[in-house]
Amino acid sequence: MARPVTLMTAQWGDMDFETLCKTAKEMGYDGLEIMCCSHIDPKRAAEDMDYCNELKGTMEKYGLKTWALAAHIVGQCVGDKWDPRLDNFAPSELAGKPEEIRKWAIETMMYVPKAAKNMGVDVVTGFMGSPIWAYWYSFPQTTEEMIDAGYQEIVDLWTPIFDEFDKNGVLFALEVHPTEIAFDYYTAERLLDEFDYRETLGFNFDPSHLLWQGVNPTIFLRDFIDRVYHVHMKDAAVTLDGRAGILGSFITFGDTARGWNFRSLGHGDVNFEEIIRELNQYGYEGPLSVEWEDSGMERIYGATEACDFVRDVDFKPSDVAFDKAIAND
Repeated sequence: MARPVTLMTAQWGDMDFETLCKTAKEMGYDGLEIMCCSHIDPKRAAEDMDYCNELKGTMEKYGLKTWALAAHIVGQCVGDKWDPRLDNFAPSELAGKPEEIRKWAIETMMYVPKAAKNMGVDVVTGFMGSPIWAYWYSFPQTTEEMIDAGYQEIVDLWTPIFDEFDKNGVLFALEVHPTEIAFDYYTAERLLDEFDYRETLGFNFDPSHLLWQGVNPTIFLRDFIDRVYHVHMKDAAVTLDGRAGILGSFITFGDTARGWNFRSLGHGDVNFEEIIRELNQYGYEGPLSVEWEDSGMERIYGATEACDFVRDVDFKPSDVAFDKAIAND
């Protein structure tokens, strides 16, 4: 299949851009899903074509391309309700300053679509944050008005940002994910409705975040396929043993005592063949981007194996009906 296999760069933020390009090529990838702000400065990329050409030149040196930028950590700071963890995503001088963090995030997100356009891509993946994630259990008692207000806050915050995306002809693909305003099937459906199904907003399909919640990734993909603007290839394994719960038990990712963990591709419970069949049926031709997260496996080994896994599972659809040749004449 001709779909490109790319590497999401967030988990490789300790590498400079050229080292990352060299490493990705050695692991077999066709390109990168470039993370803002670790591997591309959105403001600089929006204002300086020489900078963009330098980045593209480095990729070309190693035979790589990009089909998407990623703005997860910036986007999270737009819609999230602040706590000290959010300081990790913002410039260090803004630590402990919620209003300034949000202002920085909004300003930065305004640069992202122009940066994407200058890099020659028309999709940005990312997060939007959520002011109501803490209400997910609905206790203490949570009113419908509180939930309504949370969705409205996201609409108010992101509408001007999406206007900027439209000006640059770029789409935003939200990764449906816990801590986001859309974290499962019905919250994703509601988010599209809240934005009146604005074309700007779609999804970065990632089955690993759905699987452990009990949401069937294939059904999600089938029902929202017209809004799937990008695809992450990431696996997860549910290993409930009667002790650990599905909520993680405050046990660190990777610990085998957890009730579920992210796994390197092919080592979890996601049925990728069914996902490929759905993508084939609806003609998705974009990248399959490996977001490699497995705390129990050495990452070069794992990401190399993951690239090979994607190539093996990404088969072509049939161009004929299997029974067409069965005839008397």
